[in-house]
Amino acid sequence: MPAQIEPGILYVSEEFETAAHLCACGCGSKVRTPLGPTEWSFWEDATGPTLSPSIGNWQRPCQSHYWIRGGQVEWSTQWSAEQIAAGRRREQMRRESYYAKQYPNGLLARFWRWLKDLFGG
Repeated sequence: MPAQIEPGILYVSEEFETAAHLCACGCGSKVRTPLGPTEWSFWEDATGPTLSPSIGNWQRPCQSHYWIRGGQVEWSTQWSAEQIAAGRRREQMRRESYYAKQYPNGLLARFWRWLKDLFGG
């Protein structure tokens, strides 16, 4: 990733499995999205790049929420605090399910369960 990123450009590093761009609202915040089976998916076709699922900048003051589809920004609805919390729970459950299937009795699964127990999850 370049040190200085430009507005309107989606930077993707397949080697490091990450994408980055400046927030679509124009606030100037750098948005990094990890790529992988439990994170965002990236693909590109003749219409342009797509990231899925949506980008929700819940930790930024702007709290913008949008999709990048076919090289275009598509604005989504603003989420309430309850919707954000529910979305985070769904993401966590999706990750847990994925890793439980991948490593049902492995070290990573045991570590994940220990970490959850440690933090009251």
